[in-house]
Amino acid sequence: MTHDNLDRVIALAGIYQAVNSVMRVARHGTADTDAMEPCIYSLLQVNAEDVNAVYGEPGAVANGARQIIAQLTGKPERNLELTRYVVLLMKLERTLAGQRDLLGRIGEGIEAAQAKLQHFALLHPNMLAHLAAIYSDTISHLEPRIIVRGDPQHLQNPDNQNRVRALLLAGIRSAMLWRQVGGTRWQILLQNRQILANARRYVDLAARRAAKSGP
Repeated sequence: MTHDNLDRVIALAGIYQAVNSVMRVARHGTADTDAMEPCIYSLLQVNAEDVNAVYGEPGAVANGARQIIAQLTGKPERNLELTRYVVLLMKLERTLAGQRDLLGRIGEGIEAAQAKLQHFALLHPNMLAHLAAIYSDTISHLEPRIIVRGDPQHLQNPDNQNRVRALLLAGIRSAMLWRQVGGTRWQILLQNRQILANARRYVDLAARRAAKSGP
């Protein structure tokens, strides 16, 4: 299957949305479920028909696309910490790609998570704890390690720890998708205009769909 620039922007937006959700949990102790759910949903999509379907409904990662726009334009402002996490996730994914044993263990964990959906909702604490354990048992042992900064009171909460780790796993999944559809770090450096145009296009399409489906 061939992939276009919009596919690559959707995958990139998936990374940004996962990271933005991590930062929100770390700083405020709360999660925007509308932003978080597509990220967690993506972890369970092994044979999606297309890139959009990985995240559920079309427009599901509009939050992440808006983060891309803000980073490229400085409006409302750039967030260097957000960019740092995105780059680290991309590096981790490349390291993971060479670890077949870990990939196999992650695959087994995801298969077990799919079975859990028969008993638990997607964002149920038990589901998030299971996904967090996959991250802790595999990716957390790889370099570079990601140290999430935020309010210690929120980060010491076990439920928030599980949210963060599950979202980081989702960020890795989107980084893998980004690479699979032809994305590279060089494109982020050298094709800013194209990425920006497609991020704006995606946000616009998402807004149109939302308007049509609204009351």
